[in-house]
Amino acid sequence: MTTTGVIAPQPQTTSVAKRVLGGVRKGARRVAEAIATPLLPEDFLDLISPLGSGAELRGRVLGVRAEGPNATTVTIRPGRGWRPHTPGQYVRIGFDVDGVRLWRAYSLTSPVNADTFTITARAIPDGKVSNFVRSLAPGTLLHLDQAEGLFTLPTPTPPAALFLTAGSGITPIMGMLRNDPLPADVVIVHSAPSEAEALFLPELRRLEAAGRLRLVTRFTAVDGILTPDQLDSVVPDWRSRDTWACGPAAMLDDAEAHWAAEGLGERLHTERFRAAIIAVGDGGAVTFDTSGVTVDADAATTLLDAGEGAGVLMPSGCRMGICFNCVLPLTGGSIRDLRTGEVTTADPQDPVLVQTCVSAAAGPCHLTV
Repeated sequence: MTTTGVIAPQPQTTSVAKRVLGGVRKGARRVAEAIATPLLPEDFLDLISPLGSGAELRGRVLGVRAEGPNATTVTIRPGRGWRPHTPGQYVRIGFDVDGVRLWRAYSLTSPVNADTFTITARAIPDGKVSNFVRSLAPGTLLHLDQAEGLFTLPTPTPPAALFLTAGSGITPIMGMLRNDPLPADVVIVHSAPSEAEALFLPELRRLEAAGRLRLVTRFTAVDGILTPDQLDSVVPDWRSRDTWACGPAAMLDDAEAHWAAEGLGERLHTERFRAAIIAVGDGGAVTFDTSGVTVDADAATTLLDAGEGAGVLMPSGCRMGICFNCVLPLTGGSIRDLRTGEVTTADPQDPVLVQTCVSAAAGPCHLTV
């Protein structure tokens, strides 16, 4: 004979167990907070697992290699929470240099990959960060923001494209060339001082040999600077192509004027690494109130550069006046927008938010940072 037993549910016991377990967890949390004070337990988790999802977004340097005589390519593994970029975008990276965190924006040069990405930085004379990048060691932790930027290919891609680049302006284009899909017909016109200084030249030549693009190089020390009116002889069908241009400000200014004169302004897409600025005024003493620092700045030095030069931890981003990561309250005095010459004045009772990357002192002024 088979006997079937029925076990009655015990909700009260289960409920009590859950309450006890919850109390233990809360108690453990309070003990951890007491030990960690004035920090939080998460701050110590950052030390144990700095790339974890609960931490501020960071990246670890995996490799550093020379890219020609004056540039460096860095491979970075981003932490959890990193969102894969779109080719052509840039990433803001925070470097701790001599005890000061300096933020710079670099174009992403690698194929889209959730695990790693690369940037390529060209060293510039007296550049604090661009020269520091060359000394990075594998294992170094960097601060990151998510990738951003609108200098990208549309979906679907156009049938024919022209990439017009000079110097380090090739970097966002390399991000596009290393990804699919590309337009079926690609011409790239790249200028550099010399063949030795042309970034990614061997790879560009391999891409041309593989039928991925047509490459036109211009070595300015020998050939001179390419002017827009010479495009007809270099790329006769340039008017029928969508164009992406990145390089020195003068090159981009000339390109924008030329495309506009041809009635093709909407087919030209440009990326500037720094805003086009004018220098007007006399400068003045800039006081960073929270930091307790005052520095004399001339009319051509941005408030951002003045602050960083004085060791102030300045928020920043694209350094082009388009991302607004550098905005700070102006609580007194006057500043001048270096793009337009417009003067903005504020006082403690009527503060004004200003972009420090494209503004300079127009007399004594105060910023809250």
